[in-house]
Amino acid sequence: MILADVVGTVVSSRKDPAILGLTLLAVQPLGADMAPSGAVVVAIDSIGAGIGERVLIVSGSSARYTAATTGKPADATILGIVDLVESGGKRLYDNARPGR
Repeated sequence: MILADVVGTVVSSRKDPAILGLTLLAVQPLGADMAPSGAVVVAIDSIGAGIGERVLIVSGSSARYTAATTGKPADATILGIVDLVESGGKRLYDNARPGR
């Protein structure tokens, strides 16, 4: 799984029928220091995430194992909204206390 921030929405008026009705979001993967790391990725949203939320994404074949993406041509899927990240006894992210 990869930590990422939802940075935008992706609208595609013409797409494969297999993904009709699915929400596409732009997500920015994060490094261990919670800073942006790598390129922005388009992910299928299987849980109702929104812009500004920190999420968990899976990629590759794992992206096709959610209820929303089984049998779909998915390469990245959002499957969780993050509440808290701690490492080495230090709180790196706390959704209840943004900015800390």
